[in-house]
Amino acid sequence: MSDQAPSSVVKIWEEFLKDFPNLQNKHLPEYWYFCDNQKDADECAYLVVKGIKRATSTSLWWFQKNKAQLPVPGDLAIITDWNKNAKAIIETISVQQIPYHKITAEHAAIEGEGDKSLAYWKKVHWAYYSREMAPFSESPSDDMIIIFEQFKCIFPATN
Repeated sequence: MSDQAPSSVVKIWEEFLKDFPNLQNKHLPEYWYFCDNQKDADECAYLVVKGIKRATSTSLWWFQKNKAQLPVPGDLAIITDWNKNAKAIIETISVQQIPYHKITAEHAAIEGEGDKSLAYWKKVHWAYYSREMAPFSESPSDDMIIIFEQFKCIFPATN
């Protein structure tokens, strides 16, 4: 996230606050896109807006490498497409730490990507974790911890 939020991020937050004036004292939440490429980022944002994608699976490794705080229930975030156009505001509803090899078909279905199968989940996530770790000469493992964050879309963009 840069110091200056994109105008679409500010706009969606301002629209959200009109509907939820009791949150006026809340700061602009973090904004981000899923994945590491435009096709997947844009598709995931679309799936969030449609209510199909209701979870994400970030490696604990990523949080540690980026010195980022783990999500907690109640956290808000603004989801963007690859070009940082705001698409939705999500609220975290649960966070689980799960070894990669214990991710289930139910987890994969909640994440809502591809055909929603566990086989698809494992294929694309293993590839993603491999890409994110490669610059550090590291690689994923079956017992690495996945931060499985479930969320709900509480405010889709109107554009």
